[in-house]
Amino acid sequence: MAEHRHLPELISPYGPFAALALHVHELTMLGRQAETLVAADHAEAVASAFGDVRTLRSIRLARLYALTALGRLQEALAVGEELTTPAGPRATDAKILADTGEVLLRMGRIDDGLQHLARAMVILDTAPRGSVRYVSAMYSLCDAAKVAELFELADESMAVPDGIFDFSEQYRSAADQQRAELRLEWGLRLEQVGQEWEAQRLYSTSVELLERWRDPDGPLTSALLALGLAKIGRHKESLDLIGELLMPARLTGQDHEARLLHLAHGVVLRDTGDLRGARREFLAADELAALPAQRLIYRYELAVLATLEFPGEQAQSVLAALRGQLEMLWRLRLDRRAMLQQAQRRLELELARTTADQAATSDALTGLANRRVFDRRIVSAVTGALLLIDVDRFKLINDAFSHGVGDTVLREIAGVLRTACRHDEVAIRFGGDEFAMFLSAGEREARLVAERIRTVILTRDWSDIAPGLRVTLSMGLATTRTGESGTDLYDRADANLYAAKRAGRNRLAAA
Repeated sequence: MAEHRHLPELISPYGPFAALALHVHELTMLGRQAETLVAADHAEAVASAFGDVRTLRSIRLARLYALTALGRLQEALAVGEELTTPAGPRATDAKILADTGEVLLRMGRIDDGLQHLARAMVILDTAPRGSVRYVSAMYSLCDAAKVAELFELADESMAVPDGIFDFSEQYRSAADQQRAELRLEWGLRLEQVGQEWEAQRLYSTSVELLERWRDPDGPLTSALLALGLAKIGRHKESLDLIGELLMPARLTGQDHEARLLHLAHGVVLRDTGDLRGARREFLAADELAALPAQRLIYRYELAVLATLEFPGEQAQSVLAALRGQLEMLWRLRLDRRAMLQQAQRRLELELARTTADQAATSDALTGLANRRVFDRRIVSAVTGALLLIDVDRFKLINDAFSHGVGDTVLREIAGVLRTACRHDEVAIRFGGDEFAMFLSAGEREARLVAERIRTVILTRDWSDIAPGLRVTLSMGLATTRTGESGTDLYDRADANLYAAKRAGRNRLAAA
């Protein structure tokens, strides 16, 4: 049935141009997709010029939504693939994976789309809960699941209990609207496969959700409500909404709303005996359809209409054939569900192995790599440099200020070392107050790195941890030599470390 209006991404913590991204998101939520793309061009140019990377990411996400709604799926996929590189927060990474998975599903790339959904689900399981960003990601997962006709998963994804956070009226109305749209589409599909009673239940719950919001910001809620009312037989109320909204939706290019209203009008006219008018409305909806799944809905309604217009075997045969096709597609849901569950289990196992490996190779106090990693790296250290680091008089820090203060000092030092590492370098805590770094650098550059670390620790104001606290480091540096073993490299770095201590501490020695 539906491209959708995503809950807006939480963008207020972003850069100084976040208002631009919010404007672009609001346009796509209102269904003004052509305007969205124009506004996105302008907003991206501004955010790029000023280096506002986070806001730029949010703008491009709105572009993905607009392109998807317009049926320009290849362009939408290009944007999604560009955005799926993890950049954090985890809920946002999961949201983008789900959005891109939805595009893949709409393109018929079911396996790839379900893989994206599985990844999004696994990431969301590890993301902090209780924020608008998390809920927004859940609703993106809902939309993608809906495209795959995994309606149960989609409905579960939107079941966010009250009271998790301050859920503003803007988000609550969008949430109810999205759940209502899901249930309408679910009902339409159930009706197609002969489950009319269950379909009516879903139509009724959709109307209940939509009627909570009497003054919606955009026309989508009213268009959905018109369809729900038509399906449960409240024809006059449906016609009032159609008369108010249909022409403006057509004139402003709000194709999704116009399709819903044409469908609702066709249902009312068919139910009240105007079969010719119903055909006109169903055909108008079909002409505006951008996606194959939408056309199946309208063509099913046309096939049902044909059995009323032209009673006889031919029309019944056409309807039976179409129902057979729809029932086969419905059964494919089970395959998709199994594929998604398998992909999710595989990813969870991979995550568990990765987590176990990290736990086995990480220092519990500082999060740095541990002695096990050092033993592996020292064997293969054929280029670069080894820097050994000791905290000067660390026992006195523990004795004078407490072991809790000592632990805080070690964590602070670990943070500095981690920041100093490039992507192929590693910082390690041996235990106690002893650290090591494998640097991908020659002696001159390694000296500069070491001196920067030493200076940062020396000049830091440690009084915020404990009044009178002072921390310095002694360091020994050795660079690799051709044909030298890892043991020899370590011995030279260790000798330099002790030379720095003998020379008075708070210094680097490198021979």
